[in-house]
Amino acid sequence: MSNLYFTEALVSQIQNKKSYVCIGLDPTFEGEKCIPSFLLEENKQDFTKTIIEFNKTIIDATHHITPIYKLQSAFYEKYFAFDAIKLTINHIHAQGCLAILDAKRNDIGNTAQAYAYSVFENYKADATTVNAYFGIDGVKPFMDYEDKGIFILVKTSNPSSEQFQDLFATKIEGYSEQIMYTVEKETILKRNYVHMADLVNDWALNGCMYKGYSRIGAVVGATYPFELHLLRRVLPKSFILIPGYGTQGGTAEAVVKGINPDGYGAIINSSRSIDYAYSGEIGGKFFTPEEFAEAALESAELMRMEINTAIEKENLLPW
Repeated sequence: MSNLYFTEALVSQIQNKKSYVCIGLDPTFEGEKCIPSFLLEENKQDFTKTIIEFNKTIIDATHHITPIYKLQSAFYEKYFAFDAIKLTINHIHAQGCLAILDAKRNDIGNTAQAYAYSVFENYKADATTVNAYFGIDGVKPFMDYEDKGIFILVKTSNPSSEQFQDLFATKIEGYSEQIMYTVEKETILKRNYVHMADLVNDWALNGCMYKGYSRIGAVVGATYPFELHLLRRVLPKSFILIPGYGTQGGTAEAVVKGINPDGYGAIINSSRSIDYAYSGEIGGKFFTPEEFAEAALESAELMRMEINTAIEKENLLPW
């Protein structure tokens, strides 16, 4: 976007646009909520060209009310539309906004370095999502890009996240060779997502800050408001990327729990509810497929208003 470091640019965007909205650009051609068929026909069944046109049209309609966009790489890979990632990010930057490539990369050594290079050098993303299951080895290559943002998966929005993330874990000295052990009364147990948040906080505190915020953030789903409230306290210096608003069931009242007392610290993502808003009713209004951009703006503006109203009730708005 510019020569500003990620956190500085993000805070500036939130201030200027009075918005926490992150619009996800997740192209699909299947199902009821999808890219309008007329675009594909106009582009002679070329998926890449259609995705680029769809994304650019939505960006042009909404860039004045959103600080940041998020591209889920899987949807582009599905249609072999790798050029659409780069060209969409270029257009996001041209409109003065930031871009997250939601790639959930994870590996060690040269492989992690290659992933980081691809995301930040080839695609020019301002931030990316990282799965830190490998530990610091899989995160450091991304951290080496000091002007970029990282959002580490902590508590994801999907229902089955509890199968691992909610389990209790501890490290007991002397049991490194044991597969099973008996937990004594004085042993302190933490859920896996809390332990991951503690690691993220340690990594965040070791880096540079802007207005008290690190460029190393976390992903916590809006569908888990209790956990979001808890993790907000565990991660006071990190921005939290909050997916799950809208279609997945996350509400404005829930995402407020991700806001710090200073009014910052969170961006809230919605994808399908905005991208394909034309397929349903928005505040009593209906739109045609040809009006998909107008519908996206209406949905994004409604989301911004709902979130700002909920945050204002808690006296947390920073403007």
